[in-house]
Amino acid sequence: MSTASTADGPGTRPARSRGRTLLQGALGLGLAAALLVWGLPRVAHVTWPQIWHVLSGVPATTALFLLGGVVVGLYCYTFTLTGSLHGLRHWQALIVNVAGSSVGNLLPGGGAAGLAATYTICRSWGFSRRDISTSAIVTGVWNVLARIALPLVAIAALLAGADSDVPGALKDAAVAGGISGAIILGIFVAILVSEPAAVAIGRGLDKVLGRLFKRRNMSVEALVIDLRARISDIVRTGWLSMTLGLVGFFGIYYVLFLVCMHTTGVRLFYGQLFAAYALGRLLTAVGVTPGGLGVTEAATSAALIAWGADPAEAVAGAVLFSVYTHLMEIPLGALGWLAWSLSPKKEPVEDVTTPEASRA
Repeated sequence: MSTASTADGPGTRPARSRGRTLLQGALGLGLAAALLVWGLPRVAHVTWPQIWHVLSGVPATTALFLLGGVVVGLYCYTFTLTGSLHGLRHWQALIVNVAGSSVGNLLPGGGAAGLAATYTICRSWGFSRRDISTSAIVTGVWNVLARIALPLVAIAALLAGADSDVPGALKDAAVAGGISGAIILGIFVAILVSEPAAVAIGRGLDKVLGRLFKRRNMSVEALVIDLRARISDIVRTGWLSMTLGLVGFFGIYYVLFLVCMHTTGVRLFYGQLFAAYALGRLLTAVGVTPGGLGVTEAATSAALIAWGADPAEAVAGAVLFSVYTHLMEIPLGALGWLAWSLSPKKEPVEDVTTPEASRA
């Protein structure tokens, strides 16, 4: 993947790519602004003056607590990163996390931009391409599984409470999450435990991609076989750290969600609040707007209002939560980029090429 970009050289393609990225960013941010300014009040049947009236009552101490909680949550995620990339220190993982998140939060489908930022930063600290790509794949799988598991946990929390009313949207999300999660987990485990299964999966993907893209210079089968050995070692040694990191991250953010709702006056059963939180976290993966901005707030507010929350208070709580968990990551990311620029650099480790690769 990295060789393709270097082969292009300093021609017109990088400039065109940058222009496309800027256009995507502008369109994504514009759509997010439209959803927030125009769509969100109409979904909740409130006005922005009503929402601002609730937000104006947020104490300064609460604002500082929320900011500190965001930092703690981001630090929890460093355990996921250090578990997936051997030799990465926690302060480095925090820089990677905030810098990558800030880029991803500015672009629709910003995961690719965040991954590029992660690659650039880690290469400057001496990590090899193979180790970085393996870390990205493993953490990506862990994140997807965590997000699609949240609706299942939410339904269990609802059924455990006095009010077992489970909205249809959450049921659909849980069913879709359960099915997709089982498929992803099944493929991931099959690749790890069985080389024949890894070969079969790689060949199957090659056939599918071969029909979709006639011109390809990469074999998925070879990639899967190569990744299998690398991923198995990471999962064997780092699964606990990666799992605890995600549990801590989502757990801290749920506490922040509760604080936001309590501050804006939303009083609902904890299971209902967790269900609204889980639905919002799942929708952050929506690639139409950066981090699902505008979509997550509308869905979260709609769920809270359906359970009896005051519309203005529900929207204010959802907006306050997004201010800290989405927008606040952008200035934190700027600090991360500054810290990276001042950090000691190291010559990157060159990947060991096999005789087959060198002949190719």
